[in-house]
Amino acid sequence: MTDTTLRNIALLIDADNTSPQAIDPVLTVMAELGQVNIRRAYGNFAKDNLAKWDRITNKFGIRPQQQFDISKGKNATDMAMTIDAIDLLYQGKVDGFGIMTSDSDFTPLVTRLRQDGILVYGFGEKKTPEAFQAVCTRFLYIDELIASTRDEAPDPKPASKLAVDDLQELILAAYREAKRDDEGYALLQQVGQIAGNRSSFDVRNHGFKRLSDLFASLDNFKLERRDNQVYVKRLR
Repeated sequence: MTDTTLRNIALLIDADNTSPQAIDPVLTVMAELGQVNIRRAYGNFAKDNLAKWDRITNKFGIRPQQQFDISKGKNATDMAMTIDAIDLLYQGKVDGFGIMTSDSDFTPLVTRLRQDGILVYGFGEKKTPEAFQAVCTRFLYIDELIASTRDEAPDPKPASKLAVDDLQELILAAYREAKRDDEGYALLQQVGQIAGNRSSFDVRNHGFKRLSDLFASLDNFKLERRDNQVYVKRLR
């Protein structure tokens, strides 16, 4: 058993601001970090719009954390999630977090967790404010994850020219910073690590399962396999 599989991971879910349909694929992604032993969903489950969570919590072993609406305009769910996350942090028994929400109010929380070297994966809708997406170690769009479990084929290109330009800029910057050999080839894994350090970049948000699939779709890069490792070279 490797160190990775022994890591203790917590998944905290803002049930008011995410979809229960994404739980299965989210747990699959979280397995990259370790064992998701702590699974909690927060919200006022007495509300009709959260009724679907009843079946989901039982199926996936998620502990519902009931939060009544104490006063109008005050979000008890956010406070409860934040307090629990900080408690888990100071107990020193959690190596990584998954935060399911599209609410930017959790940006300070994620920032605090990462200051202690904790990995934080965020999961939300594409409308999630950029500030929250950027502070996460990785941020993944739940609609892309749901589509992948249904064997649907999401568009493998970003939705807008701005997104295309941003992605190209990120990839080029990561490639330039990576160590290259005399022929101009860089280790693909290193390029991906640099891109991930610069932002919450994840290829699954662009319809690809692997980084190599993304680079294979770009006509200005070339891939080469050497001894079970993949290298990439910029052509122009």
